[in-house]
Amino acid sequence: MTGQVVFLTGAARGIGAATARAAIGRGYRVMLADIDGPAAAVLAKELGSAASSVRLDVRDPVQWETAYESTVDRFGSLDVLINNAGIIHTGNARDLSLAEHRDIVEVNLLGTMTGVLTALPRMSAQGRGHIVNVCSMTSFLPLSGYATYSGTKHGMRAFHHSIAMEERGGPVTFSIIHPPSTRTPMLDQELADPSSVIAFAEKSHSADDVAAVIVDAIAKKPVEVVFPAWAGRFQRVAGVFPQLMRWVIPHIENTGHKRRAKLEGHRTR
Repeated sequence: MTGQVVFLTGAARGIGAATARAAIGRGYRVMLADIDGPAAAVLAKELGSAASSVRLDVRDPVQWETAYESTVDRFGSLDVLINNAGIIHTGNARDLSLAEHRDIVEVNLLGTMTGVLTALPRMSAQGRGHIVNVCSMTSFLPLSGYATYSGTKHGMRAFHHSIAMEERGGPVTFSIIHPPSTRTPMLDQELADPSSVIAFAEKSHSADDVAAVIVDAIAKKPVEVVFPAWAGRFQRVAGVFPQLMRWVIPHIENTGHKRRAKLEGHRTR
């Protein structure tokens, strides 16, 4: 697998930056794509000659085309697409503006779809390719405070598996990864908003832990990965039963409130 070229979105920080470091550590070459072009360029310089960077707003199909071609020009090929870019506007659904709801949908869902549909014909033409979509455990769960965010992740999972089945006879393989609560700037954003307490109801994981799972998927090509494995399987099943979720969510929120308050106490010391 050494030398394969990985195109990684949302690469400037958080899970993306950790994934870039892990991938280069295992011998891959990585194009770091991020809407924050200068931050991606700084990280690429830090990572050395196996890395390069490009500015990409995943909402823009033209920028996707340009970034893809820039990667091929720089490295000679593009073997793996990792759609990692994502955003959240915290708050209950009624408290967000329609523009904020649209922003989440355009980045998390339409941005991922645009990336897949940009890469798929090119990978098919070259006779190989692997698309890895970084989704979320919220794709299985209806959660208060995450209506549109989890809606985009439900949609991403449905799109991912549907297109994978459509392309099952072709040369492109598909994997989808579902990280849990992860210690990134997004979690800091959630900590500042009491409506996001569910994010603190379970143990959070480091970006490096999640990155290791994503990079493992490049070689192993799993169909789907829930993380952590056992808790993830339970959550996937629980989300099927809305009545169960309506009963259990208040208890989960209480746990989240306690843990969030504890974290806030540590930060103010």
